[in-house]
Amino acid sequence: MFKVNDNFTKLPSSYLFSEVARRVRAYSEAHPEADVIRMGIGDVTRPLCQAVTDALHKAVDDEANGDTFHGYGPEQGYDFLISKIVEYDYRRHGIDVAEDEVFVSDGAKSDTGNIGDILSTANRVAVTDPVYPVYVDTNVMAGRAGTRGADGRWSNIEYLPCTAENGFVPALPKGEPDVIYLCYPNNPTGTTLTRGELEKWVKYCREHGALLLFDAAYEAFIREDDVPHSIYEIEGAREVAIEFRSYSKTAGFTGIRLGYTVVPKELKGLDAEGNRVALNPLWRRRQTTKFNGASYLTQRGAEALYSEEGQRQVKETIDYYLENARVMREGLRKAGYECVGGVNSPYVWIKAPEGMSSWEFFDYLLDRYHIVGTPGSGFGPSGEGYFRLTAFNTRENTEKAMARLNE
Repeated sequence: MFKVNDNFTKLPSSYLFSEVARRVRAYSEAHPEADVIRMGIGDVTRPLCQAVTDALHKAVDDEANGDTFHGYGPEQGYDFLISKIVEYDYRRHGIDVAEDEVFVSDGAKSDTGNIGDILSTANRVAVTDPVYPVYVDTNVMAGRAGTRGADGRWSNIEYLPCTAENGFVPALPKGEPDVIYLCYPNNPTGTTLTRGELEKWVKYCREHGALLLFDAAYEAFIREDDVPHSIYEIEGAREVAIEFRSYSKTAGFTGIRLGYTVVPKELKGLDAEGNRVALNPLWRRRQTTKFNGASYLTQRGAEALYSEEGQRQVKETIDYYLENARVMREGLRKAGYECVGGVNSPYVWIKAPEGMSSWEFFDYLLDRYHIVGTPGSGFGPSGEGYFRLTAFNTRENTEKAMARLNE
């Protein structure tokens, strides 16, 4: 009889957002009259901007014509998009990134999960806590996590708490991890790290030979000057860091899927014999073997974001969500809740009322105000007693939700 990957059986039976959806569905079926406002999962509501839809229509016409038809494309992405990424996202900001260091994919979630394919299962991992669940779950699947304790922590993962007590700024690791995950602006807390704080992390990784996996999916929401948009703004980061980016929240690509990962050629790890090995060709080999490339249509849509019209239109979308976040922060504080985030991020992180667990607060908001968010405990042990709301709903629903909390 064939055998399964036992690591999958170690995982909790339900993915966080699937459980949220199940509970909301059950509530809505029992209370069909309830006007439920969903502010839980980080899905967007604004449509694709005009520059993107125009480009998509043109790309469809290309595919309908034998002279301009595109079949299989390069697994790492088309040159027309990669050149725009390098120019607009990096070189215009004084950051040195080469075109063959950029790998276009179907999203940051896939890449942050798949990057473990090129890393040894013997690596020790550290994550901020609370944390985007994919970082932990994919290491469980790979066999790096060890066993899960009663407190929800995995024995071979070092958790770096981010709570009100430390200002949501994680301390440097104590357990000598080989791989460290950072996501800033942070999902789920919506908080950020300053340039000085990120310099400490790069220095740590250089001194300890650790790999920094830096998720910058929300960098376009940054508005404060001392918050870096890229880890490569920090001197020495190219020797220790991989950066992940996404078009999902910035440009509404949650439905058509696109992101990219930067793997600098200077970045090297050790093989089993102690030889230094570059990660860039390893990731290229992984992608060309196990990924068939993002679609021509989607990449043409993303290319249009770098036009003058596209840049203006996508900024309008981001500003819209940031205004929603402001409405949420002010409404929550007026209602008596402590919260952080929502300044350089579309997420607002709320302290649940004293004595109420994250899931109890979920039920309370759903039953009394018909508002759906995400329990903080689903993001890790240090998320217990907290709750996340997103700014991705409509302005009307955002204002309506805050009005309900202040009735």
